[in-house]
Amino acid sequence: MAAAAEPGARGWLGGGSPRPGSPTSSPELGAGSRSRSGPGSGPERSGSRPPGPAAPSHSFRKVTLTKPTFCHLCSDFIWGLAGILCDVCNFMSHEKCLKHVKTPCTSVAPSLVRVPVAHCFGPRGLYKRRFCSVCRKGLEAPGLRCEVCELHVHPDCVPFACSDCRQCHQDGHRDHDAHLHHWREGTLPSGARCELCRKTCGSSDVPAGVRCEWCGIQAHSVCSAALAPECTFGRLRTLVLPPACVRLLSRNFSKMHCFRIPESAAPEPGDGEDSADGSVPAGPGREVGTPESGKQTLKIFDGSDAMQRNHFRAVTVPRLARSQEVLEAALRAYYISEDPQGFQLQALPTPEQLGDTAAAGRVWSAGPAEEEGGRAAPEAWVLRALPRTQEILKIYPAWLKVGVAYVSIRVTPQSTARSVVLEVLPLLGRQAEGAEGFQLVEVLMGSRQVQRTVLADEEPLLDRLREIRQTSLRQMSQTRFYVAESRVPAPRVSLFVGGLPPGLSPQEYRRLLDEAVTSKAALVTVSHVYSAQGAVVLDVACFAEAERLYVLIRDTAVRGRPLTALVLPEVLHTKLAPDCRPLLVFVNPRSGGLKGRDLLCSFRKLLNPHQVFELTNGGPLPGFHVFSRVPCFRVLVCGGDGTVGWVLAALEDLRHHLACPEPAVAILPLGTGNDLGRVLRWGAGYSGEDPLSVLLSVDEADAVLVDRWTILLDAHESACGEDSEADAEPPKIVQMSNYCGIGIDAELSLDFHQAREEEPGKFTSSWGSGADLWGSDSDSRFEKPRMDDGLLEVVGVTGVVHMGQVQSGLRSGIRIAQGSYFRVTLLKATPVQVDGEPWVQAPGHLIISAAGPKVHMLRKAKQKPRKAGPAKDARADGAPAPEGDPK
Repeated sequence: MAAAAEPGARGWLGGGSPRPGSPTSSPELGAGSRSRSGPGSGPERSGSRPPGPAAPSHSFRKVTLTKPTFCHLCSDFIWGLAGILCDVCNFMSHEKCLKHVKTPCTSVAPSLVRVPVAHCFGPRGLYKRRFCSVCRKGLEAPGLRCEVCELHVHPDCVPFACSDCRQCHQDGHRDHDAHLHHWREGTLPSGARCELCRKTCGSSDVPAGVRCEWCGIQAHSVCSAALAPECTFGRLRTLVLPPACVRLLSRNFSKMHCFRIPESAAPEPGDGEDSADGSVPAGPGREVGTPESGKQTLKIFDGSDAMQRNHFRAVTVPRLARSQEVLEAALRAYYISEDPQGFQLQALPTPEQLGDTAAAGRVWSAGPAEEEGGRAAPEAWVLRALPRTQEILKIYPAWLKVGVAYVSIRVTPQSTARSVVLEVLPLLGRQAEGAEGFQLVEVLMGSRQVQRTVLADEEPLLDRLREIRQTSLRQMSQTRFYVAESRVPAPRVSLFVGGLPPGLSPQEYRRLLDEAVTSKAALVTVSHVYSAQGAVVLDVACFAEAERLYVLIRDTAVRGRPLTALVLPEVLHTKLAPDCRPLLVFVNPRSGGLKGRDLLCSFRKLLNPHQVFELTNGGPLPGFHVFSRVPCFRVLVCGGDGTVGWVLAALEDLRHHLACPEPAVAILPLGTGNDLGRVLRWGAGYSGEDPLSVLLSVDEADAVLVDRWTILLDAHESACGEDSEADAEPPKIVQMSNYCGIGIDAELSLDFHQAREEEPGKFTSSWGSGADLWGSDSDSRFEKPRMDDGLLEVVGVTGVVHMGQVQSGLRSGIRIAQGSYFRVTLLKATPVQVDGEPWVQAPGHLIISAAGPKVHMLRKAKQKPRKAGPAKDARADGAPAPEGDPK
């Protein structure tokens, strides 16, 4: 048995113990032309060059280069005709750079992950100058990216991707005293500079260099080991919500659900364009391409699960290839670095052969081109592991603060989950506590979801390992075993439920939910009620019940309205640093020609995704609820004037629920008018500025006060009852930040709004955006307008021609009045708009008055913001708009 010390400066675990599943400590590759490096490797074979002890388990060999090639370590051009290539993960290197290679091979990368965290893959897209994190090839065809970190993969490589996404909250794992860097390889621009040596570390040709996905510092992979391991979150330190301050016991909830990311139509594992060797397609229901002359393409399955799903990897081998060569090619296709002597290829049984044991177990023993009994050798094979009488298994400590990353023990036919716990506890220094307080947990570290299963005490561990390999060899490489404390904190999951009828009591909401989804009273309590918004927050004391309610609520409608269900985290506000003012971000993905969708992904990666909320998924209320106990925070609203008004109205309603009742609000204009954004110097609209520069500008913005107005809409029947286009409505109140339009202005806005709803991507501006209706001429009858003067200006236009002249700057509007209280009487149904949101108002009265306290807004500073250390290519913001009055 052996123990491995836990490193502090890297995101990978290390150790000198044998690889999982290997019965010996020095596995060898069958072919003699390749050397295998890494922990526990045996002596290199003749004809190969040792890559040195720093290269973690790569299968390097010297190759002849036929096209321009760059080194994946130093990113320099490889001169000459010879390079060093890893046969498994395609890592290419100078021979002189081999001794410095620290990037692990894809075959062992899952075993080096510190804390497994699943990824959130979005829809397929074209990502230029990005590289697959599994096969290291460029994403020339549509690929997938994680919505939370900078991982990019081919669709076919998704099943082999590490579950090494950013850890954004506490989820029952071990708590560390310091937050460490989270390095991601190959996401650097070509001009990036190393934080340590100040030399170029990025490349657009190969995946070279690493970048911390929290603080953004960039470095060579070799230099990163010399940097301090602790991450300080960089220039955005005061804006980021630290992961140690967020708690979410999600268990088997998908990370897409935890981060409130809509699930897209993502491909099943194995369904993609790229095959194992990049030459032929692979996947269910797809034809294998015609191989070159003298070669043949084989379908390789890695277990019974792949056979049922028809998920295979295609490999191309010479027709006269030896069985050993074919076996090695099959292992490389599934990124398996273990000794080939422990595996064999069995012919895939046809439906007629399923009952024939001999046919189903036929082993590859001759060249594929040979025939047996007049029949051609099959083109589909199953990769199987040979039975093992004992194994060396790594056991990881979970929820324990110990000085080792894992311990290695020998598993025999007599080993059970209980006996393994008894053997491991003394190695971890916990033998005095008794084995009754611990259990063995099996963790499947899938790229999309991390699943945990508690093993029964009498579970035969060797049989369990054999069962996993029979199901999927790939799954075995992604399975880890933890010894964990049996007494875990009581589960508590917060579910936000929106879309309920407003104005009900807590008892009525509870009764309504019981009728709709039949919740269990002993496990579910209503912790918060937002009656005016028609929403509640449920505290669920059982994971299974929380998962059941989440699924049912999303598929339920109450009184004709579909319900919204969100999993919400808990912010541990007492752990926040005194100078931390986390930024609460709201994004309307439908604003500004759908630019909000890209910003959502960018802000999730730059900040903690738990502080970024999509307004079309529950509105502003979930975000304000999560931040309700944060003593000091700021808000960034990404959208148009209507979106800003929506968030400000919600803030006004929820102010008494917040520990920070007056958070300052910044604007990233995405809409079609953006008048308030212009006045506050945020520009006329978003035109692709670097999101990092936007956040830096928010951090350095100045707080100002802005008037808010209340409009009482008191509709009634017209006196004559004729020409009515809208029915009488009960009185309602609307909040206004910028402007209220009545008549032709609102009619044009209504037509524009209806057209934009049909095709939002084609509408990014309107007639009045930025128009100065009041004008700059002095007038002794009126005060000079200001955004905080408590006065409202009333301006008129005579028609469409006058509106065009105002837009072009030839004329101003007709100044009518200026005051703090107005009453307008509508004699017939008339188009009305408030902050860009139009409708047809029934006859009646409009009463406009000041709305209590002014709101705190953020105005962009005039000076250019300081650049963040690693963001040398950060683009400057657009030119600031002139100051003025948004009204």
